[in-house]
Amino acid sequence: MLTLQFVPYHEISSLTTEERLDKLINIAKKNKIIVMQGRLKPTEEAGLIQKTMENVGRDFRGIELCTVYPEGRDQKFFGQIKGVLLKFLMGTRDGITIIGPATIVKQIKRNPDKIELLMHNAGRKR
Repeated sequence: MLTLQFVPYHEISSLTTEERLDKLINIAKKNKIIVMQGRLKPTEEAGLIQKTMENVGRDFRGIELCTVYPEGRDQKFFGQIKGVLLKFLMGTRDGITIIGPATIVKQIKRNPDKIELLMHNAGRKR
């Protein structure tokens, strides 16, 4: 069975970076695919990868990570100003982050209009 766990922004916004990363790693260790509202800061993404490497073992083989957010390239001038203002006010709330345990998710591909999760074959032994 495949389990997706939604993590809303308000659930992680008040956590420290360390607590946020621990929470995400613990969910991934339970073989759940995380769909998180918002995105991590680049330093947090690096920290998540580092923490993942520290936790790799027989039962936890790491994660696959993908962040998707609106880019607004086709917006008119006033739409771009509105986007900059919203980003300033809301921070990293826009977009979504998908984190999947490497034992389940083989690869995450991001295209402009879709996200593809390539899964490991469930019937195959590793």
